[in-house]
This record gives sequence, structure tokens and C-alpha cells, in this order.
Amino acid sequence: MAAVVRPGDEVLILEPAYDLYLPVVELFGGKVVPVALRPEDFSVDWPAVARALSPNTRMLIYNTPHNPSGKIWAPEDLHQLAQLIRDTDILLISDEVYEHIVFDGRAHLSVLAHPELRARSFAVFSFGKTFHATGWRIGYCVAPAALSREFRKVHQYNTFSTFTPAQVALAEFLKTEAHYLELPDFYQERRDRFRQWLSETPFELLPCEGGYFQIVSYAHLSSESDLDYAERLTREVGVATIPLSPFYSQGGDTKKIRFCFAKKYETLEAGIARLHQHQDQLFAP
Repeated sequence: MAAVVRPGDEVLILEPAYDLYLPVVELFGGKVVPVALRPEDFSVDWPAVARALSPNTRMLIYNTPHNPSGKIWAPEDLHQLAQLIRDTDILLISDEVYEHIVFDGRAHLSVLAHPELRARSFAVFSFGKTFHATGWRIGYCVAPAALSREFRKVHQYNTFSTFTPAQVALAEFLKTEAHYLELPDFYQERRDRFRQWLSETPFELLPCEGGYFQIVSYAHLSSESDLDYAERLTREVGVATIPLSPFYSQGGDTKKIRFCFAKKYETLEAGIARLHQHQDQLFAP
């Protein structure tokens, strides 16, 4: 964004969205144009995207598997996107950091496999998500030569260097494909078991196609805002969740919260046990 977004440029963000997007757009003088995903399954409302485009649209952020929902884009989504921006100069940031965490035999759909979109995209990936080292914040970006050249002008001053031992370690891990090709099975086993356990609670589970987060609705259990509900679960039940409203630029009240199942099984079991033990606290006026 620092390389290509200028004051007054509009950047389309499909919401709910990773909470880093909005402040970075605004940091460089851009204007966020939010477009809501469909709340029942977080699919893209393409007519709404079309209405949001304008002569000032500089960029659209594409994210699959989607954070926070886990939604995976389909080939038809890429087709619709390509059609919408074909006769424009709109650029894409393709956030694909969960590329290897996809479930039920689905395939990750990268913009790099779509020649028309690849030509206008910064595709961003994460070694941290792939190799269970999220705190290291190490990834990489693939872009056409002209975009990469502008990106590197900014990057050399934004991240002066990445510490050498991590680079050497990651290079070594990349030699063994099993480290990342086994990730879908590794996380799907956790997803399946965690969803089974959660299904025995009063929460309503939403689909989880990828990533390692499970969203649930509590609308039938409480009238509290998602922020208040998540805080109360933390204080009274001892289970920490994330409310969904902060993933929307305008906030609001979604009556949805998010669990993370990228945990040890004993941690997940302990959380489920507390939900059962304190089931009365799941309900509130």
C-alpha cells in the first residue's frame, strides 16, 4: 500500500476484514471503501462490489482463505473480479497467508494462477502461518516486475533486515514439501474435533472452509453486543474469544464471536469443559 496508494485513492476492503488493512490504508492517505460480505456464509456480494467501484478506486484487497471467516474463494469469484476490473487500472493485494490451511479436499485459489489478475497483483504469503512460527512475522511477496520494483523501494526502509537464523531455518524447512503439504490434514483434524465438541454447546456454528478460526453465532442466546459477550465469557467462563465487530470498519453488533483452534488438544478440551461447566453464563437477557 505504501508503494502505490496515494492521498485520495480509494481501497476496497471486503468486510469483515483483517484489522490491519484499514489503518494502513489511512496511514498513507487512502480512503477505505468497505463492502460487506454476505453475513450467512461470508461469500462476496459482487453487485455490491461493482457499485462500490469508482474512478478513484486504486486497489482491492483479496483474501483467501479468508480471515476472520475461513471462507475460500471459488473460481467464479476470480472470474467475476477479473470482469469487474478488466478495463481499469485497479491493483490487487492478494492476502494468501493461509494458503495451505484448506479443508475438505478444497484447493487454494491463488491470483497467481489467473494470468489476467496476476499481472496487477501483489500476492502476499506467510512462512509464519505455514511453519507454526507466526511471531517471527516473516513472509514474501510475489508481484510483476514493475510493481515489485516499487514495492522494494519502500520495503528496504520499512523492514531493514530479517534476522539471519530464521531465514536459514526457513530455507531448510522448504526443502521438505511434507512440512506444508501435510498442513490441511493437520488442521482439519483439529477443526473437525473442535467443531464436534462445539456442536454439543448451545452455539450455532458457521462454516469453516480454511484457516484456523471457527465463528459461532450466539444471537439466540443473548442480546448483548459481541464485545460485551466476549468480555463476559473471558471473565466469567475463562474462555477467550474474539468479537467479530472489530473486523468491520464501522463496528456494529454482529452477535458472532471467533474461536481459535490452533491450540494443543488439552487446551481445546479445557475450553470446551469450561463452556459446559458454565453453560448458564452462555445465556443472558
